[in-house]
Amino acid sequence: MKNLLTDIEGVRVGHADDARVASGVTAVIFDQPAIASIDVRGGGPGLRESALLQPEATVEAVDAITLSGGSALGLDAAGGVQAWLAERGRGLRIREAVIPIVPGAICFDLLNGGDKAWGRFPPYRDLAYAAA
Repeated sequence: MKNLLTDIEGVRVGHADDARVASGVTAVIFDQPAIASIDVRGGGPGLRESALLQPEATVEAVDAITLSGGSALGLDAAGGVQAWLAERGRGLRIREAVIPIVPGAICFDLLNGGDKAWGRFPPYRDLAYAAA
């Protein structure tokens, strides 16, 4: 054991970055849906699906978690991991619907250098798909 997240059986971690943009995405994917919770601190949190992690929420488990650069623009990263999971039929099942549950958090790295003029769509969704 190396005291890493990947030491936990059933947890996989993938990462993809773009050196030109000087940013990236990490995907934490659970082999089986996992119970998760959150404690939000600080004055400017950037979160997606954080309400699902509250104890009173209907959703009991998550399929993955994304961590991304890009500030609020990086919240799209969870969509890339959702796409990867959906292609594999993974997610919360409600009759014939399958909804991958992927909360995410971001950090502000828009002023760290790198080319942030990526055009219409930030790269985080595609980076997350590659990380998955």
